[in-house]
Amino acid sequence: MAASADLPGHRFIYSYANGWRYEMYVKNAHTIDYRIHSGMVGGRWVKDQNVDIARLAEGHFKVSWTEPTGTSVAVDILPGLRRVHGVIFFPRWVAENPQRTVLFQNDHLEQMTTYRDRGPTYPLHVVSEFATITFIERIGQNDETVIACAPTELPEGFADRTN
Repeated sequence: MAASADLPGHRFIYSYANGWRYEMYVKNAHTIDYRIHSGMVGGRWVKDQNVDIARLAEGHFKVSWTEPTGTSVAVDILPGLRRVHGVIFFPRWVAENPQRTVLFQNDHLEQMTTYRDRGPTYPLHVVSEFATITFIERIGQNDETVIACAPTELPEGFADRTN
């Protein structure tokens, strides 16, 4: 099933049960930008990540992708219920050295693929968690200003907003 017009153009801030906080802007039907505010790779941010978006049912979407690091991610988003379930498949090198990825990935793509190709890849470090969406806003599609800086450059309390 194709991506629905209900998801692109929205920003979500969500907090996982393990305390990790993420922000995702669904830029369009094939692309997201995101920031990681806290967690194992807190401080990381990415623009123009190609994704697959599927509408699984009314109000239930799956966004999935594989990063240049070799990390694969599948996130179920239920905006109406303000719920997320994410599964992240970290290659072993990221699990052992997460700080290597805490940067603006777009400026370091060659380095990320070098780390990925060197590995080790296995065993994968799998994180499967539920999250609560604490903030949702409709911004519109393809707005380059939504995710435009590192989490550390945001105003105090930015990721703590709720609605």
